Amino acid sequence: MARLILRNLVNASVGFEELATESNRPSKSLHRMLSAKGNPSMDNLAAIFGAIRKRLGVSFEAHAVEAA
Repeated sequence: MARLILRNLVNASVGFEELATESNRPSKSLHRMLSAKGNPSMDNLAAIFGAIRKRLGVSFEAHAVEAA
């Protein structure tokens, strides 16, 4: 589900062609990565988040959560 939400965010903000240019990855590969069965690597996710962050002017933070 998260990949599909990220795909929608890419479509609404950066666009896959510009994302391909910024991330040096083929547009078709980015589409596959963010499909329901996609499996993007951490490097690819970092590139995608970087392009979105730059376009939207936002920052992301990750925090570890302890299991109960």
